[in-house]
Amino acid sequence: MAQPLSNDDVIFNVVTPLGFSVRATTGYWRIITTIKHPVMQGRETAVKDALSNPDVVRLSKSDPQIYLFYRFDGAKRWVCAVARRLNGDGFLITAYRTSNVKEGRQIWPK
Repeated sequence: MAQPLSNDDVIFNVVTPLGFSVRATTGYWRIITTIKHPVMQGRETAVKDALSNPDVVRLSKSDPQIYLFYRFDGAKRWVCAVARRLNGDGFLITAYRTSNVKEGRQIWPK
């Protein structure tokens, strides 16, 4: 019998084209999809696609350890997965849909 997921269980761990992985835990994904951006509920695949196969990746203007992964989502919309990279490992900060790619230095595609 399968064990129930705890809040610390990894719901996904995706390798980015920048050579590092980004993980999200069950508990943190719940916060994103219930408090921060409820529209992302059920959109784990879109977030994983943005991380693994982005159309654009930019570095945050305010923090060089924060990456914004964008993937076109149709009808002038993008899925943006925001990740922080610390000591070679990445973790998801948030994910949302947007109509604009934010400013910041574009690092993908080069």
